[in-house]
Amino acid sequence: MKKIALLLSTFAIFASCNKEPKQTMQYPETRKDTTVFDDYFGTKVADPYRWLEDDNSEETKAWVIKQNQVTNDYLAQIPFKDKIKKRLEEVWNYEKRSAPEKKGDNYFYFKNDGLQNQYVLFKTKDLASDGEVFLDPNTLSTDGTVALGSTSLSEDGKYMAYSIARGGSDWNEIYIREVATGKDLDDHVEWVKFSGISWNAQSTGFYYSRYDAPKKGGELSNVNEYHKVYYHQVGTPADKDVLVYEDKQHAKRNCYASVTDDGKYLIVGKTESTSGNAWSVKDLTKKNAPFIDIVTEFQSEYEIVDSEGDILYVRTNADAPKYRLIKIDISKPAKENWTDVIPQAEAVLESVVASNGKFIVNYLKDVHSELSVYDYAGKKLNDIKLPDIGAVNSISAKKKEAEVFYTFTSYTMPARIYKYDATANKSEIYFQPKVDFKPEDYQTKQIFYTSKDGTKIPMFIVMKKGTKLNGDNPLLMYGYGGFNVVYKPGFNASRIPWLENGGIFVNAHIRGGGEYGEEWHKAGTVLQKQNVFDDFIAGAEYLIKEKYTNPEKFAILGGSNGGLLVAAVTNQRPDLFKVAFPAVGVLDMLRFHKFTIGWAWTGDYGSSDDKAQFEYLYKYSPLHNISSTANYPAIMVTTADHDDRVVPAHSFKYIAALQAAYKGTNPVIVRIEANAGHSAGKPTSKQIEENTDMWSFAFFNMQIEPYK
Repeated sequence: MKKIALLLSTFAIFASCNKEPKQTMQYPETRKDTTVFDDYFGTKVADPYRWLEDDNSEETKAWVIKQNQVTNDYLAQIPFKDKIKKRLEEVWNYEKRSAPEKKGDNYFYFKNDGLQNQYVLFKTKDLASDGEVFLDPNTLSTDGTVALGSTSLSEDGKYMAYSIARGGSDWNEIYIREVATGKDLDDHVEWVKFSGISWNAQSTGFYYSRYDAPKKGGELSNVNEYHKVYYHQVGTPADKDVLVYEDKQHAKRNCYASVTDDGKYLIVGKTESTSGNAWSVKDLTKKNAPFIDIVTEFQSEYEIVDSEGDILYVRTNADAPKYRLIKIDISKPAKENWTDVIPQAEAVLESVVASNGKFIVNYLKDVHSELSVYDYAGKKLNDIKLPDIGAVNSISAKKKEAEVFYTFTSYTMPARIYKYDATANKSEIYFQPKVDFKPEDYQTKQIFYTSKDGTKIPMFIVMKKGTKLNGDNPLLMYGYGGFNVVYKPGFNASRIPWLENGGIFVNAHIRGGGEYGEEWHKAGTVLQKQNVFDDFIAGAEYLIKEKYTNPEKFAILGGSNGGLLVAAVTNQRPDLFKVAFPAVGVLDMLRFHKFTIGWAWTGDYGSSDDKAQFEYLYKYSPLHNISSTANYPAIMVTTADHDDRVVPAHSFKYIAALQAAYKGTNPVIVRIEANAGHSAGKPTSKQIEENTDMWSFAFFNMQIEPYK
């Protein structure tokens, strides 16, 4: 293939007074199959790029190479790209840690010295010292693409079961390591996906979930069906694992196993979508005890927080959209016997952890964290003062000990670890990272703007102090809006080059997420999904009206469900934005449920198998609403060849259709990462490369030269 000529010279970008380049991009020709149609309730929908769904075909592989060549050539011309990469490496290069977890005589924690591709697991008996390396995933591959997944310590502290993922895939393998020697046993479990690891009380084995082995060649795209719970006995081959739970009647249900802290009960949770779960209980102290169904419907969420004998403490949004903590007696589990421990409050009850005979309760109020302590009767004892408006992202505690660790972060504060004494009600900093960044030079403010239907939407705005609201600042707006997920305030080193060069970062907390509980979530799902896009568009209009930026300096970013958001609003309002980054997005809303775990998303999206839902999906599906007359912003789609969550076919088909339809001069390209997945476990080196390309693309198309 001839190398594609670069179309935008440095002179054209920085010296020309013209806003638009004079030439259009040249893209590889993508074959259209005009014979492929689907009939949805009498509506025929063409799908000319369906052949790109076959990620194993030689034609698709050749197409990927050509598209990456165009993208790499385009990015290579950007004169300041190396400066951005150098600065990213500098600001990324600081020590990061996780909150310690104690098991037996040892503490375990993760640490990254700065630029290591994967975090390293350490163990120590004394928190005053770093201890020793216990498990280093960086030694498992030369390029850092083997990532550590779940870790679970046995109750006696003798073993750690851990899972790894290769190349960014959701498929995991489980191994067992002796804590005393640091050596792995021969145990090896494969085809694990969407699973925890939960040990029995005797530390002789653990429960986990897996699928049957997929067909050869379909590992990354075939539909995932018939999830099952197994028990693995230490020292035995995986083919001897005992099937504990399966549902032969419902192929599209997932099941998850956990053992209560006292080892008495096995809890099996069951899901049909990404919200709402049924669950059953099995008494492990009684031989051949049956499972007892506690909840059989999938309307609400249930999370087991603690247990005392036959009493389970459960966090739930059943009859409480903002969640409550309830008490269930397994000897009389009917719903009418449930009692409140901590009733629903104005803020969202985000998590509950047991410590020293008390509950540490993490509330989310207007999208920032508040910590409180309650006793087991539900009486509030005290608050835990936090240093700023930000987020508590993890709490590490043991039920019978007063020592608690929690992490706190804000947009300008790298994640600190605090040590809290639950007896004295006192916090102190345990670990504070040192970053090449001056937080005192920046400010964060929260505003509430009005969406199309009058709903007030919270938004965080981060920028340099003294920034003039003259309508000429580069601005990146982030959004997600789905699956009851909240992207809370948090520090991200990748944003520093943007902020240092006058960029404003905005996080819009639109409906569909969990910012205000289940009602907020539901208001952005199925036949109300347009609310999500309206909220985001209203936020963009607000930022332009209030002169934070203008459409020539406006970039938007979202990943996964956020990738859907970015692509949809770009279709609906291309006039508002200059640059768009739909990352690993769900972009074909008519066929998403036909790949891997996509069927589980129908609770949020609906399904094209339903007539009313098809008609709604068809109206906003990014792939099916690309215009041949719109002046689209510069678009860089990002995906990865091992993404088996949102398969890359979404991005492939979308960019093929966009390149074929778009007549304007802005680049519309796709960046396809090799040996990477949806996002989890992505090596530091790949993260830096991707962020380098993203910021370079944004500044270049806004005609801004950073680090002059």
